[in-house]
Amino acid sequence: MQAQDLIRHLRMPELDDLRQYVRSLPTNTLMGMGAFAAITTYWLATRPKALKPPCDLTMQSVEVPGKEYARRSILMDNDTHMTYYYKDALTLYEFFLRGLRVSNNGPCLGSRKAGQPYKWLSYKEVADRAEFAGSALLHRGHSQSGDKYIGIFAQNRPEWTISELACYTYSLVAVPLYDTLGTEAISYVIDKASITTIICDIADKARLILDCVSGRKHSVTTIVIMESFDSELTAQAQNCGIDIISLKELEAIGKANHKTPIPPKPEDLALICFTSGTTGNPKGAMLTHGNVVSNCSAFIKITEVHCMLNQTDIHISYLPLAHMFERVVEGVLLCHGAKIGYFQGDIRLLMDDLKNLKPTIFPVVPRLLNRMFDKIFGQANTPLKRWLLDFATSRKEAELKSGVVRKDSMWDKLIFSKVQASLGGRVRLMITGAAPVSPTVLTFLRAALGCQFYEGYGQTECTAGCTMSLPGDWTAGHVGAPLPCNFVKLVDVAEMNYFAANGEGEVCVKGPNVFQGYLKDPEQTSGAVDKAGWLHTGDIGKWLPNGTLKIIDRKKHIFKLAQGEYIAPEKIENIYIRSDPVAQVFVHGDSLQACLVGVVVPDPDFLPGWAKNRGIEGSFNDLCKSKEVKNAILEDMIQLGKEAGLKSFEQVRDIALHLEMFSVQNGLLTPTLKAKRTELKSRFREQIDQLYAKIKM
Repeated sequence: MQAQDLIRHLRMPELDDLRQYVRSLPTNTLMGMGAFAAITTYWLATRPKALKPPCDLTMQSVEVPGKEYARRSILMDNDTHMTYYYKDALTLYEFFLRGLRVSNNGPCLGSRKAGQPYKWLSYKEVADRAEFAGSALLHRGHSQSGDKYIGIFAQNRPEWTISELACYTYSLVAVPLYDTLGTEAISYVIDKASITTIICDIADKARLILDCVSGRKHSVTTIVIMESFDSELTAQAQNCGIDIISLKELEAIGKANHKTPIPPKPEDLALICFTSGTTGNPKGAMLTHGNVVSNCSAFIKITEVHCMLNQTDIHISYLPLAHMFERVVEGVLLCHGAKIGYFQGDIRLLMDDLKNLKPTIFPVVPRLLNRMFDKIFGQANTPLKRWLLDFATSRKEAELKSGVVRKDSMWDKLIFSKVQASLGGRVRLMITGAAPVSPTVLTFLRAALGCQFYEGYGQTECTAGCTMSLPGDWTAGHVGAPLPCNFVKLVDVAEMNYFAANGEGEVCVKGPNVFQGYLKDPEQTSGAVDKAGWLHTGDIGKWLPNGTLKIIDRKKHIFKLAQGEYIAPEKIENIYIRSDPVAQVFVHGDSLQACLVGVVVPDPDFLPGWAKNRGIEGSFNDLCKSKEVKNAILEDMIQLGKEAGLKSFEQVRDIALHLEMFSVQNGLLTPTLKAKRTELKSRFREQIDQLYAKIKM
């Protein structure tokens, strides 16, 4: 005790001196010190914390011994593929039953009309309606061992999911249809699958079906319509030998003739998902319950620590349910008892739906991301606003690099709160897929939106995804590591100088998410899946040092120029699309020509301001006719090509400007927004010929 007293006595003079010094300071200085101390304390208490990744991000995949350069996810404990996450959820029917249980019969499917709030069906209501509709299908002659294919031809809405669940409840198979296939392709699908019953949303869809089958031999016997229809349509259908009933009537038949559910097994077919393709007839990818469950389970595994879904989550459903990207997302949501709110059916009203629904889960496609990016930067229309946006972005991107994801920083409050509010203000998870997205756009929106934002890659034939970025890795320019449900390997493409030994080649996938083949088409099936069970995607990939995959090229669309050089147009297009005034671009060449040409659709929102900065003014139409504007765009594209390392023969020599966007509606894009190159070549044959004629002059 004496020693402690001595120490205290020795320290007292120093403390007295410090107190005296502080008292002598001016009031303003003392206030400044107090403010600094308060700010420091606040920063220490609220400083952002990096999200802890589920693995070492410098090695996200490992090589599988004896599998010819194949790699697997580091999240797998061994070389066994993941087939399920929950032991009580091995089929899509069990997915829904689990959701019914964990939600405690909470709200399940919601929809709204213009100017009104969302109205919700509970999980039990959805289950009952699915049982009634399914019972009616059995009552009318459908069965697992016989007539099992049920067509669903509708936009996203609660009844779509109810119809799908009706199939799963009784081991039937859903066959989604979509009008962008066109009447010829829809006729082909109906015949290929021998579909007898088609469930439509509106009378116009039923009329389209009647147009497809009228005057010829067909399999259709029943059309079920979700909305009202008139007696004229009923009479027209009777002339084709088809009964038309309402979905309400179908459910009433099932209620009066209720059947005990016939649960499917994991190996049973769940869906026949017809891919539109860029050429030829659509191909019906056969997907089992096990295929879809393994893909959903891999997604759950990746997000389990930092973004596990639960019954409080809300999903906005607007991407087509006829495609597997949206199907997998909804499967994951339903398994966790979450809510799915459907858009009104008009993409122009999506922002209003987002504000009303306030979703937490928001899957997107690159086209929408590009629009968001352009709109945000288009509003930064003064030097000061642009400087503030650039500076705020750089600060948020710096946080991303250190693993921090948040939306409560000073920059969020000052700059990004409006864009976050436009999506409802509650989004915590976004995922993009279906097509490449610019690293610039992805990194910016990750920073601006302040939520976990994943990028995935895959195709219908591997259910939806085969790779996906991991939590904590917010770098762009790659599509992540292999999913826990599959291996990925690269195989040689010698004619393009890609070799697996160099970590480059065609992307191949093997695992329980790989489809069972194309319906009644063994030739196409053998062309897609080799004898060892590897799905060949047609995409060219490259392994990065951290074990993630980068898509660098496309195998199927290569062609030779006259001098013998191979060209991969999609690689070039993905570079040119980064040009600010360019909304879409189509690069063309063939073996009779020594150079490339292109058709460019300028961005109507961005072009006027971009041209004005170069001293060129006028309406959008006038600017698209301006040779000066065309040359300025071409110059910008060529510069981007040089920076990306394009060889001289890979650069376009000249371009034509086109006013109308390539779209699904005008037949230039597939429903998954991929370019239909044959149709584009045909549509712009005249412009292409004129460009080549001028080059030769």
